[in-house]
Amino acid sequence: MQEVLHFSTVLAAFFAIMNPVANIPLFIGLTEHVDDGDRRQLATHAVLLAFIIVALFSLLGREIFSLFGITLPAFRIAGGALVGLVGYHLLQGGESSVHTPTAEDNRLSRDAAMGIAVSPLAMPILAGPGTIATAMSFAAEASLPSMLRIIGALAVVCILTWMAFLGAEPIQRFLGRNVIKVVSRLMGLILAVVGVQMMIDGVKGAAALA
Repeated sequence: MQEVLHFSTVLAAFFAIMNPVANIPLFIGLTEHVDDGDRRQLATHAVLLAFIIVALFSLLGREIFSLFGITLPAFRIAGGALVGLVGYHLLQGGESSVHTPTAEDNRLSRDAAMGIAVSPLAMPILAGPGTIATAMSFAAEASLPSMLRIIGALAVVCILTWMAFLGAEPIQRFLGRNVIKVVSRLMGLILAVVGVQMMIDGVKGAAALA
């Protein structure tokens, strides 16, 4: 039961911050001049690259902490603030600059068609700082079974994102922009809560080290 709860928690956090539904309009906008075959290829490359990036940070979290002399409580406080900030922006109905490319990013990406898969789709839209912080926080003290659940939850969200991108236009027509905005705000609320919990865990850990 505890394993199922852990998997569900990680899954919800990844789903909220990668936000497949809310990213549909972004994907359509970035690929509006790309034919269907290239659009499928872009979606596949972007999601696969995002999975690899986040999975690597999850697996190498301990080594990264050791290399830079970072403690887990410090990372959880900083990561919680970052994740909470993304959630706050989504709750306000806006887009977080932490998670969303600038107009210049988009223009340059369109100039290099297949480069869209790398930037801004894979980074920072899918594997942004908030996603990486969430993954590393979950994985920092994870056992092997816990790590497998984290990677599994990430894989599920990536598959859902890939499916959402492939069916982007029909999904947007079916749901409408208003529903997508509501979903985005709900994801923002979940992210805000996840961020606060990460900060609470970080403060507790720092107090224990003191």
